[in-house]
Amino acid sequence: MTSISRLRLDHAEALLAFERENRTYFAASITDRGDDYFAEFAERHRVLLAEQDAGLHHLHLIEDAGGVLGRINLVEVREGSAELGYRIAEKAAGQGLATWAVQRICVLAVEEYGLTSLRAETTLDNTGSRAVLARSGFEPLEDVMFGDRPGRRYVLDLSGGAPPAH
Repeated sequence: MTSISRLRLDHAEALLAFERENRTYFAASITDRGDDYFAEFAERHRVLLAEQDAGLHHLHLIEDAGGVLGRINLVEVREGSAELGYRIAEKAAGQGLATWAVQRICVLAVEEYGLTSLRAETTLDNTGSRAVLARSGFEPLEDVMFGDRPGRRYVLDLSGGAPPAH
């Protein structure tokens, strides 16, 4: 059974393996994290958990019996809002997992974290991510540039509760 769990210290090894296994796949659609990310992973993991404990982020793993299938995070939490970000393993892509996870995190955002809005960004050529955001109720806000790649910012109003799953 697939589940979303709040990131913990004991997730470090599995999360690092997930990031290494999918590095090339992720780099095809988003900026690569760079070698320093992997070399300094343990310290970065501890820092992120401290920031989570301080209420700055809500970080999660998407898992099943086979291990980590993705990450879904609410970062830069402030004034009832947060930035949504997610990564799905190559082996799990295209199966509806991202849509399920985004819709589930919207429920957690409202019920567990008291958030009233979410923000998200993606490049225009990332049609999968754009479709996930649209299916999950996100509205386009403005077009932006990510380096030399055109993108779009989105917003989701959660003040009336999480949108129904589609």
